[in-house]
Amino acid sequence: MAVVSRYTVALHILAWLAYWAEKDEFLPSDRIANSVGTNPVFLRRILGQLAKAGLVLVQHGGTGAGWKLARRPEEISLLDVYEAVVQTPLFELHHSRPNPNCLIGQGIQPALQLVYRDSEEAMKRRLAEESIADLVVSSLAHRKR
Repeated sequence: MAVVSRYTVALHILAWLAYWAEKDEFLPSDRIANSVGTNPVFLRRILGQLAKAGLVLVQHGGTGAGWKLARRPEEISLLDVYEAVVQTPLFELHHSRPNPNCLIGQGIQPALQLVYRDSEEAMKRRLAEESIADLVVSSLAHRKR
């Protein structure tokens, strides 16, 4: 699954958990998967990354097993989630070295590094401005009535 898709699924998971956070109980991955529309096993991999980042708590075992937010939704930024599930840079340079004898090949990577760095920093600043609580409010505003 693409990095961006994994990130979107992680945001969906956290927004769903935030919506149910007032119950203060652990919710099973099959219920979360029903909302996301995907396999609970796949979700548990993403939930594991979120747990490692301190964004969710897990309770193993029979009755009462599941997941819940580790912090209040207002305290979890979209950047926190991005950093938890995305391990590669947003943009990557060539996988092979460009031709050093080509006028463009000589300077394309340094030129792109600056653009990519600035773009990723701008995206991260924007993600830091939004919380999971904001995402829940926005999601509910867009629901069908």
